[in-house]
Amino acid sequence: MSLEKLEIPLRRQLEAIDSKGVSKRYEKIITGIMGAEGGFGPRVTLAGQGDKPFLQMNSNSYLGLSTHKDVIQAEEEASHQFGTGPGAVRFISGTFAPHVTLEKKLADFCRREAAMIFSAAYSAVMGVLPQLITEETVVISDALNHNCIINAIRLAHPAEKAVYPHLDMEDLEAAIQRFSGKCRRMIVVTDGIFSMRGDNAPLNEIVGICKKYEEKFEEGIITVVDDSHGVGAFGKTGRGTEEVTGTKVDIHIGTLGKALGVNGGYVVSSETVINYLRETAPFYIFSNPITPSEAAAASKSLDILDSPQGLKLLEQLRTLTRGLEEGLKDLGYETIPGEHPIVPLMIRDTEKTSRLVKYLFENGILATGLNFPVVPKGDEEIRFQVSANHTEKDIDYLLGVLKRF
Repeated sequence: MSLEKLEIPLRRQLEAIDSKGVSKRYEKIITGIMGAEGGFGPRVTLAGQGDKPFLQMNSNSYLGLSTHKDVIQAEEEASHQFGTGPGAVRFISGTFAPHVTLEKKLADFCRREAAMIFSAAYSAVMGVLPQLITEETVVISDALNHNCIINAIRLAHPAEKAVYPHLDMEDLEAAIQRFSGKCRRMIVVTDGIFSMRGDNAPLNEIVGICKKYEEKFEEGIITVVDDSHGVGAFGKTGRGTEEVTGTKVDIHIGTLGKALGVNGGYVVSSETVINYLRETAPFYIFSNPITPSEAAAASKSLDILDSPQGLKLLEQLRTLTRGLEEGLKDLGYETIPGEHPIVPLMIRDTEKTSRLVKYLFENGILATGLNFPVVPKGDEEIRFQVSANHTEKDIDYLLGVLKRF
């Protein structure tokens, strides 16, 4: 009986979400993947759309590794060897050889002493930050940081927190100065790549500013980056925002579920930090890890990324991204140029954004529209995401549809 009462306000909230046009529960269900053909890249089919092929311009699989034959084979072989699931959390009996191998490869790839994997990148952020934030810690965060960072800070209850305007280094430095001598520890946390816009944090500047003031804090200023959209998609060798900005932060968090094409999250840092997190992070201790077969698949993806084949995929990704940006510019559209394969098409109007997303869908293109209140009024956009398994004909097709709109 109580559930009937609860459902009344819940329905009101659902109606309010629908009225704003920001519902996420009406999910498009992918029923199949069609291979590359005729110079075009792969297509997907959707429930309720018959055999109509759709070009995915909204996938995080930046290198196309989720359908790479060697990655699939690695997962299949590990599944036969170790089964379909870990069966327990890590410290009981859920640690398998592929988990340990992957962690070693991640640490080596990111040039750190140690790594640990989580069931998801969101879980990694939620598992790491609260364990480092004490009652005597101040946290400073970029205004456009991902929801997982925002919620991790809320969960931790720091002594104080400050949010600086997006990429505003003067405001960041002013905040550090404001709290100097008022706490034992400070944490400065940022996304590496900001997923709505495709721009990146100037990690070299952030680290430089923090070093100027670290002596003001008994336990230092700890820099943290979530580079989930960066690793595997950004930088000459795919090492993300750290590579592009030529610096290293103290703690680096990332994902296995975007450019690496599998599932899960990870953190890399010093051996002491990782050992501490293994002992204290509840999202790690009390959650099953990714499956052994997923770990094996992610290891294979990492091998591909860190090879001549990976360099070729990254170059393909950059070439296609430049082609899309130049094509949009030639058509008179506004975008935010950059090397990262997130290419935002700035529409700056809610109604027009919705109409264009619908038009793209009608023409066999899947793209994500971001409207108010997800983004501020005037910042409405369509987020295109380029993948290395796209082709020039795919980009030309997309531009042709946009030209006719």
